[in-house]
Amino acid sequence: MFVLGSGAAGLAENPYPVIVSDRWGYTDRKGTLTVNPQFERAEGFSEDLAAVRVNKRWGYIDATGKLVVNPQFDAADPFHDGLAAVKLGGRYGYINRDGKYVINPQFDSAGRFSEGRAVVKLKRRYGYIDRSGNPAINPQFDGAGDFAAGLAVVELDDRYGFINGAGKFVINPQFDRAEAFSDGLAAIKLNRRWGFINPSGEMVIQPQFEAVGAFSKNLAPARLNGLWGYVDPTGRFVINPQFDDALPFGKDLAAVKFSRRWGFINREGKYTINPQFDEAESFVDGVARVKLGRKTGYVNTAGQYLWNPTN
Repeated sequence: MFVLGSGAAGLAENPYPVIVSDRWGYTDRKGTLTVNPQFERAEGFSEDLAAVRVNKRWGYIDATGKLVVNPQFDAADPFHDGLAAVKLGGRYGYINRDGKYVINPQFDSAGRFSEGRAVVKLKRRYGYIDRSGNPAINPQFDGAGDFAAGLAVVELDDRYGFINGAGKFVINPQFDRAEAFSDGLAAIKLNRRWGFINPSGEMVIQPQFEAVGAFSKNLAPARLNGLWGYVDPTGRFVINPQFDDALPFGKDLAAVKFSRRWGFINREGKYTINPQFDEAESFVDGVARVKLGRKTGYVNTAGQYLWNPTN
């Protein structure tokens, strides 16, 4: 998965991955290359480190392009809470920023740490470990997500519910699907329709939509009769359904698709960047990744290219 960036330092201080003639490097917000294109693959920075691939092996660099963890892994995920999940020999473990194993490779799959817990898979069941690698919640679920606001969505016998940090169900498995809480609401699916619940499990927005996205700043994308718009926490459309696709708001702008092209709207539903891209991602710290054909670039909130699309 491509990661634009995250972490305490923020994107404003870290460069962005770009591709030039099939090699990846990094650029700053002014469009100046800060790390020359040299990597087979490159991900965004998280906690001031970025995963890169060299000779089919993954390691990590700092913002200057210096390798701080030598390429040695089959796969490498972004750092979260000071740890990163890496894959070696078909098993996942966790390393610290020095590249040393804190939790030895032993899991079939591994997620990022969030609120002191990370999802891991063992023998076809999902559970959670703490930062020392000790079981926090024994593997018992058919599926599991990250903790958010003290709750995590889990799947058990084809039904979804929510557990707390002790592994106890606070919202019993009852939904056809469920997503993580965001802005105090979680999307759930019942009888082929999506709605939203609060952390007490109370239905705040009755299932009525064909598809939805996460709430951000009190707006969530929702699809009705094949078109996407945005609803408020009462379930009322404040931006009427009119788009072919729509993403959650990244601060004050949201990526929407219309007539096979992506652009960006403000919270009033007005275009601030007209549809022109083949792909677009949400804004993070004022920067959005876009694609024209197979070429990748970055734009600011005014629609100006920080990096013209290249491949």
